[in-house]
Amino acid sequence: MDLVPLVESIGENPTAALFGLITGIIFGVAAQRSRFCLRAATVEFARGRMEDKVAVWLLTFSTAVVWVQGAQLLGLMDTSEARMMAVPGSWSGAVVGGLIFGAGMVLARGCSGRLLVLAATGNMRSIVSGLIFAVVAQMSLTGWLAPLRDSIASLWITSGGRNMDLLSAAHLPKESGLILGLLIALLALELSRRNKIGFTRLFFASGVGFAAAVGYGLTYALSQVAFEPVQIESLTFTGPSANTLMFFLDRNSILEFDIGLVPGVVIGSFLSAVLAKEFQFQAFEGAGPMRRAMIGAVMMGFGGMLAGGCAIGAGVSGGSIFAGTAWLALFCMWIGGMAMDMALGGRNETATA
Repeated sequence: MDLVPLVESIGENPTAALFGLITGIIFGVAAQRSRFCLRAATVEFARGRMEDKVAVWLLTFSTAVVWVQGAQLLGLMDTSEARMMAVPGSWSGAVVGGLIFGAGMVLARGCSGRLLVLAATGNMRSIVSGLIFAVVAQMSLTGWLAPLRDSIASLWITSGGRNMDLLSAAHLPKESGLILGLLIALLALELSRRNKIGFTRLFFASGVGFAAAVGYGLTYALSQVAFEPVQIESLTFTGPSANTLMFFLDRNSILEFDIGLVPGVVIGSFLSAVLAKEFQFQAFEGAGPMRRAMIGAVMMGFGGMLAGGCAIGAGVSGGSIFAGTAWLALFCMWIGGMAMDMALGGRNETATA
């Protein structure tokens, strides 16, 4: 794919934003149709069940791993210099942030990516929670919460000035990532068969994972032709939510991949919901659920920024490139989510908000 004419026509930053928009639309459509949500899968697993939500999550995760690792083996892209890999990772941030984010997503009844999808389908609860999430994420990045985030993150960081590549650290052959992805996919398909999940939902669940590969592929291709350095990145919603919020508040902000990603998810989810006749305005049921959702959104905003990524950023995009802190953060998100569901006594319904 020759990107030079496009870059010369509209510029590097608008091209990055366009690629974010494309990636976001794919994710938005696929996530809305598949009802993909880490929170829902975590709650289901915490209650001792391996049903449709766990199956959908596993299929999404494995699809991302298979596409990304397969593309690297074919020489179509190289994620060794991806943003998450090229900088030091924080083990302490992954643990503390992952636990906080996981607990928060149960309170908010959806991870950050799911809240964005639901907001586009008319869910007013998710709009409120999503805005709080974005504000707190920005506060954790450059605002009042940044010193606290920095102090926790600096307690234990990866060595060598980079994140840890788990495959290299374990001295595994380069094909092992693809093999692991295929094995997880087989498990997901077996669970799907047992739970009688239809082909359409499975197709869109794999589409969420495919979107992560698309993001990496497009930003890698742009980095090969751009004059200025371009970050190789993909789906994540903590930083992009904060950056998108500031883009509309600061007229000096510039276009980038993040700025296209969030609107793309909204567009994709909205169109998908309308076409499926699932667009419906919904509000909070009362003060209690609203209070829990707002607290959960605050926890996700801080926890996601501390962990270096949200349930999508660490759990799918970071996991697919085997970034060490991403896998640890994902594990801690599962633990935090399960612990919060148990603390609530299973009152937080399994179905996604």
